[in-house]
Amino acid sequence: MRSFESLKENELLALAIWQEEEDSRIYNEFASQLKETYPATAAVFQGMCAEEEDHCKRLTELYHQKFGEHIPLLRRQDVRGFTRRRPVWLTKTLGMKTVRRQAETMEAENARFYTRAAARAADPAVKALLTQLATEEQKHEQLAEQLEEKQLTPTARHQEDEAGRKLFLLQVVQPGLAGLMDGSVSTLAPLFAAAFATHLTGETFKVGLAASVGAGISMGFAEALSDDGKLTGRGQPLARGVVCGLMTTAGGIGHTLPYLIPTFRTATTVAGIVVVIELAVISWIRNRYMDTPLMSAAFQVGVGGALVFLAGILIGNA
Repeated sequence: MRSFESLKENELLALAIWQEEEDSRIYNEFASQLKETYPATAAVFQGMCAEEEDHCKRLTELYHQKFGEHIPLLRRQDVRGFTRRRPVWLTKTLGMKTVRRQAETMEAENARFYTRAAARAADPAVKALLTQLATEEQKHEQLAEQLEEKQLTPTARHQEDEAGRKLFLLQVVQPGLAGLMDGSVSTLAPLFAAAFATHLTGETFKVGLAASVGAGISMGFAEALSDDGKLTGRGQPLARGVVCGLMTTAGGIGHTLPYLIPTFRTATTVAGIVVVIELAVISWIRNRYMDTPLMSAAFQVGVGGALVFLAGILIGNA
């Protein structure tokens, strides 16, 4: 990698051109990915893209005037001191605040670059343009705020908040809730069947652990392979599968861990209490995020959990 101090004047301009081109494409990618769900925010990034394209044009024209047609390929990753840009595909999973903070970081870094580059430039025209761009980059945060004020009206912001809530439900809450319910309920039968069949806490723990991990792997693959998210808007299959699988395992592990207690009666009592807490949490989540009446959610989850719990005890005592 090159050091910043080793760059010649034409290389400083070349680096500035390539980074402005990259930033404009990043902002354009942000806008493209966000336009369907967050149209007002997409318009903000489209405006910032236009600003970066203008910078690139001015830098390129000056370069051709001073150094000819050929512009050497010199990018951020070729020079020490630059921070790495997040891959743009991450914006599909990042929240709006994170994306906007990334844009602020980009502009702040560009402003510092132009300030340092202008200090090293000897040609008056090059120094003047770099100094001007440093000032403009420092004002870009204000530009973003102005664009937000223009594009993100209260109505648009409310619509985007609602869209974000729906995406959160589809991509996180639903797969996580499905996994938690499956893990909390489906593992009850094998766990308590093993407990009442053997009265051995260590063996029961192994059965519960195996059931929890197995259910997590099964549910994770099932969720990831259910659809690619393109038509349903449910997001990346891998992310949904991971969320669902982890929550399934967590749901089963919760009432399995008490069987690390060596006393069977104590372990079973604690496990029963944990089951009640798990079912209460599931009922609250369904009420909070899925708009299911709390009593209805508690009844549905409670009945299902109780039936599986009794099935495990009956099979274990048979």
